[in-house]
Order: sequence, then C-alpha cells, then structure tokens
Amino acid sequence: MSESLHTTKNSAAGPDRPELQKAIQEIVDSGLAGVQLRVHDETGEWVGSAGVCELGGDAKPPTNGHFRIGSNTKTFTATLVLQMVAEGKIGLDAPVADHLPGYGLDRRITARMLLQHTSGLFNFTGEVYDDGTVMPGIPAMAQEWVDNRFRTYRPEELVRLALSKPARFEPGTDWSYSNTNYVLARLLVEKASGRSYGEEMQRLILGPLGLSGTVVPDASPEIPEPHAHGYYRYQDAGEWKTADATRFNPSCLSAAGDMISTTEDLHTFFSALLGGRLLPAPLLAEMRRPHPKSGDYRYGLGLFVQDTDCGGTILHHNGGLWGWAALMYSTPDGSTTLTASLTFGDAELDLAAIAGALEKVKQRLVNEVFCGGQSGPADEAPEPTRPTG
Repeated sequence: MSESLHTTKNSAAGPDRPELQKAIQEIVDSGLAGVQLRVHDETGEWVGSAGVCELGGDAKPPTNGHFRIGSNTKTFTATLVLQMVAEGKIGLDAPVADHLPGYGLDRRITARMLLQHTSGLFNFTGEVYDDGTVMPGIPAMAQEWVDNRFRTYRPEELVRLALSKPARFEPGTDWSYSNTNYVLARLLVEKASGRSYGEEMQRLILGPLGLSGTVVPDASPEIPEPHAHGYYRYQDAGEWKTADATRFNPSCLSAAGDMISTTEDLHTFFSALLGGRLLPAPLLAEMRRPHPKSGDYRYGLGLFVQDTDCGGTILHHNGGLWGWAALMYSTPDGSTTLTASLTFGDAELDLAAIAGALEKVKQRLVNEVFCGGQSGPADEAPEPTRPTG
C-alpha cells in the first residue's frame, strides 16, 4: 500500500477514532520517541502515528514504516514449524535429536516443547533464576551489547552456548521462556526441509500472503525504507548514554526475534493465521492451547492467550529489543487486530521502568480496541522484558 493511500485513509479515519490518536499521543508523552498503530475491526481500518521518526527531527513516524518485531518472530517460526508438521516433515512429538543428532540433545525434547518453552534449555541471552541469581549469555546489555552489536552469530553457535550451560529443568516438567528453543526450531526447519529458514518462510508464509514488507534479515543490519529510528538508552559507569539502535546485526536473536515487518503485514499474517488460512484446524487448536505450567503467562505454541475484563479472549505475541517494541493482538477469529511499533528515545528509563511503561502502553491500547475503552484487560503477567527478542 502506498504512502499516499495510507495518508488518505488515516486523515479520513482519524476524526472517527480520536480516542486512538489520543492514546498513542499519551504513549509518546510518557517518554517514547514514536508510535505506529494499525487497528482493524468492525468499523474498518484505522492507521496513525505520533511522536517523531528520528530524535531531533519533526517528521512523524511513517504509518507504513518498517520496524524490528522482536519476539513476534516466534509466532512466525512456530507457524512455520507447524506447517511442516502438517506436511509430514516434522513430528510434533518426535525427538528433535532425530533431525539434529550432532548436538547431544536430550531425546525427550520434542518440537512441541521447543514451541511452548518446556524444553528446559538455558536461554542463550541470559537467565535470571528464582533466587535472583543471574547467569549471563551472549553480550546483551548496556555497553557490552553496544560494542558487539554488529557481530555475527551463527545459530549453531547460539545453541552450543546454551547447551554448555545447565538446563533449568527436565524436559516437559516445567515452563521457562527461552530464545534457545526457537533457534533450535530454525535448525529443525532447515534440516527437515533441506532449505534455509528464510526460503521456507518465503515459501509457506510470506509468499502466499503477499507480505512484501516483511524481511528475514539473517545477519544483515539494514532495515528497509521507510522506517523510524530506535534508540537504546543505558547506563555506563553511572552515566546515561544513548545509542542509535536502528542498525544492528540481528543474528544474535536468529529465529527467536530477528524479523522486520510493518503493521499492515503483521495484521495480514495474524488475521490469516487465526482465521484458519495457514494451518489445519487441529494444529491451530494446539497452537492456541496454553500449557498448564506456563501459569499466568498462558503460553501455547508461539502464542500468549489473555482474557479481558470485558468478557473476551485475545491472542497475542509482543516483542521488545534494543530501542524497539512491537505489538500484535487479535480476537480468536482474526477479525479484530491491533498491530503497533514503538520506538524508544532518550528518556532515562532503566529496564524496570521500561517494562512498566510497556505494560501501561499495552493495557491502554488493548482497553481501547478490545474493550471499547470501558474496562481494562485482566491482570496479565508481563512477558519477559529483557531487551533480547
């Protein structure tokens, strides 16, 4: 869709949805640099933006802009694995080690466990244990990340790092969000198909849905135009610093969080997925069924399930990484969707403050779109808030 069509539609629809424009402006006023928002519901499509495209400038973020989607990538990856299950190339409950024998994987680990985060494998971006102990992984925070942000990691390297650390629990006995699961899912797709992850994503999802604005970047730091800029604010030796995080090498996240998309493409993908256009009904039902051990997170196979106070259920996956956040919400049938990009600026916010700000953002937008602004969503445990996918 051209920028002119976006502009026309936004200017025509904007006056009819002033509550949405007000909401994204308040989000910017709370300390974010910019917001792009797209809503599809029974009233039609509304797109808008607020804030600035780049610090020091006046231009608003483009409503058709590309952005880094972080862990929304996991929903794409899970869908891809389940499509290959439907093709008979992967067994959902078969040992992953049958396809990937060179890693010494516990034979109890299945594709299902990877997608639902019940493998117990160490998270290569670092773990925080229940007692507060932190075990670091790859450079993922503050100056260490900034200094390494153009380094290339191969997926095999990330997996072997994770496997060199103690597992959190026996496979299938508990739940813990781990980016390692989805990098293994990428390797599983590549071994079972004989093609690259990007090629399979194009064959089964991007091509059929016409998602021309969605990119699997592998190790490329580039992001297609148009796009806003994201900024990573961090403390170094007690001093606040700001790094432009628009360009960085996303291979540090691989299939757990490397993709680039647009609000329109995320809407098209999520609506098609939940509307039954990408998966057979039994596999879609498996995807939407939360694992009991995920507790308040209510995580299925690449999807979170959330109840609202206004009596409904929504499905979502959001992503947060250095300088960027992405939102992707929908009703169970895909008829009402909310997709958004958030970019951070130079507000002096630590990780806890950022996590709190994101929760307020999500609750405000979900309230407006799925509850008519009348009541907020039910209390939800925040998704993992490390800026690592």
